[in-house]
Amino acid sequence: MTFDSRTPVVVGVGQAAERIDDPDYRAMSPVDLAAGAARSALVDCGADFEAVAAAVDTVAGVRQFEISGPVASAVLGRSNNYPRSVANRLGARPARAILEIVGGQGPQHLISELAAQIAAGGSDVALVFGSDATSTLRHFAAPTSTAEHKPDFSETVDGDLEDRGHGIEKFISRYTVIHGLTSAPIQYGLLENARRAGIGLGPAEYRRRMGELFAPFTKVAANNPFAAAPVERTVDELITVTDSNRMISEPYPRLLVARDQVNQGAAALLMSVEAARRLGVPEERWVYLHGHVDMEEQALLQRPDLGHAPSAVVAVREALEMAGIGIDDVATFDLYSCFPVPVFNICDGMGIAPDDPRGLTLTGGLPFFGGAGNNYSMHAVAETVARMRSTPGGFGLVGANGGIMSKYSVGVYSTTPAAWKPDRGAQLQVQVGEWPTRAVTENADGTGTVETYTVRRDGERATGIVIGSLDDGSRFLSTTEDDELIALLIDGDPLGRSVRVRSFDYGNRCTL
Repeated sequence: MTFDSRTPVVVGVGQAAERIDDPDYRAMSPVDLAAGAARSALVDCGADFEAVAAAVDTVAGVRQFEISGPVASAVLGRSNNYPRSVANRLGARPARAILEIVGGQGPQHLISELAAQIAAGGSDVALVFGSDATSTLRHFAAPTSTAEHKPDFSETVDGDLEDRGHGIEKFISRYTVIHGLTSAPIQYGLLENARRAGIGLGPAEYRRRMGELFAPFTKVAANNPFAAAPVERTVDELITVTDSNRMISEPYPRLLVARDQVNQGAAALLMSVEAARRLGVPEERWVYLHGHVDMEEQALLQRPDLGHAPSAVVAVREALEMAGIGIDDVATFDLYSCFPVPVFNICDGMGIAPDDPRGLTLTGGLPFFGGAGNNYSMHAVAETVARMRSTPGGFGLVGANGGIMSKYSVGVYSTTPAAWKPDRGAQLQVQVGEWPTRAVTENADGTGTVETYTVRRDGERATGIVIGSLDDGSRFLSTTEDDELIALLIDGDPLGRSVRVRSFDYGNRCTL
């Protein structure tokens, strides 16, 4: 096939990981983990390492967990320029260094973005990577840890940095924060129970559906050497509440929640076909991005259906259409799985059975493979590229979720040669902006109906969080410490129940 020599190809992928209980545990820093993965990606391309490193003109780092929020803290220190610290470990001297915004969509978004820049002539060789050492950070922050044994991850390096900031302003506000929407299990618990409301299942039956979705993921994780929790588990193990599988927030026991204590890194190396030929990268290492698109969902409380994010489904459909294939032609999937609901969202929208024999993950999923911070889907890309090489001609789909089911980036990969195509994401985003929305009443007074809910358990007293509809049809957000209502939220089913809500300076409060 003849096509433009500027066509981008993924030519190398790499992963790195360590666990606290490993006999050779080294307390690697986030820079060390990313550099280990990046080094593996350069080796993976099959060309001369030093020549490839010298040719890297762009490096892009996914933001680590400990620097992903305005109040986050790198307790063991950090690099002042994470992408260039990683590049220095490799002997690379890139002209451009990027630190991406927060969100699990980041890895696939960066790959799509830099592939487009390669196609346009703005780059020849780009290296994308990310890492987290959250497990190590928490280990040394524990009260039993002694200061003299703590590593120091501080680094100061020279060079420009395109720091894109946190980028979370669209997803949080004073209104959501004062009502307790400050962690992913709380936010996604609301979405999960909204989906349950839509399909008409009771709490126990829905919890079993979540366990049935994720039990096959554990089998994949158990056979993945990079997994943080490589243990195969039954449905009952996942959904039965015990001391070691405590409730985090309704409807999630701990084993259904993304595992945030990981020490992992992953990287991908992209080149133009011209650069790959010049550097001697064998063609059997080339993997093409056939479809790619980034989409953004409506603001959380304005979504007509809190249990679904239809823009993510639009993204999957667009990426498949770009690739010229249908959902039945996909050989492998890795659907972002911080909680069940983002996986269900794509299954519902695309007609994929939750027990599809192709499987829905190549890594083992965020609760079992590991999923701190923003870099999980780089591991999904690495696994997908490896699988595509081992089964030439097939198609692998990576779905990367960010925010509160707020952003979705999709990549469709194959060894089959394909010319680069721009996506229609911008035009499709305009259409999303024209979709109907729900009105929101921030200072709510009166009676309403429970649309969805969850319970915070991070303090001495449980706090209920309710999203409901007022009698005028507008939506409100409220918390409650009312014993009767909290008992219903925990042990019953409040969906559709009537509540009375009152507004105060410090937020809305509701009771049965």
